[in-house]
Amino acid sequence: MPVKRGFGIRKSGRVFGQGQKAAKTIRAGLYARVSTQDQQTLPMQNRAMREYAARRGWTITMQVKEVGSGAAQRQRREGVMEAARRREIDVVVVWQLDRWGRSVTDLLATLQELEHLGVGFVSLTEALDLTTPAGRAMAALLAVFAANAEGAKSLASACGLDWPMPGRNSAAPASANPRSPAVSTSAALRCAVS
Repeated sequence: MPVKRGFGIRKSGRVFGQGQKAAKTIRAGLYARVSTQDQQTLPMQNRAMREYAARRGWTITMQVKEVGSGAAQRQRREGVMEAARRREIDVVVVWQLDRWGRSVTDLLATLQELEHLGVGFVSLTEALDLTTPAGRAMAALLAVFAANAEGAKSLASACGLDWPMPGRNSAAPASANPRSPAVSTSAALRCAVS
């Protein structure tokens, strides 16, 4: 049987004549926030975010720590957004979503701006990673929930109701508290139609 001989062609690392691109260094901005009475979790948040960035091979270019009430304007968070706008960071890493957003609407607005800027977002506690296709799908679901919450709030306001309903916290369904003066769906629909 004849032996096949090569024609002196060396195999290169190229595919269809294209050279391989060097891996892009991802620049991460870490944002940790605590309320004034919860300052002991700040080192834990920072350690977890630094370890995550190291596992992903990301370079930490900024690390922001903010102490203050959730309702107050977050000046240091705005500094992270400014860095994203200047393209100084490629991804924002937070410990938990509520550390970043003051409300669902605020959270959604900042996530949409980051997406528009091409900056990723990772929340460690919720395992939300908007640098992946699955994470971006989850963000789309968050947008749906935010729109639904805003619609429910608008309907309640149009009907002259408080939001959330008196006797309810926003996390628990009305059926969880039988003494709650919850309005049935049909009553809410009647209000919207009239």
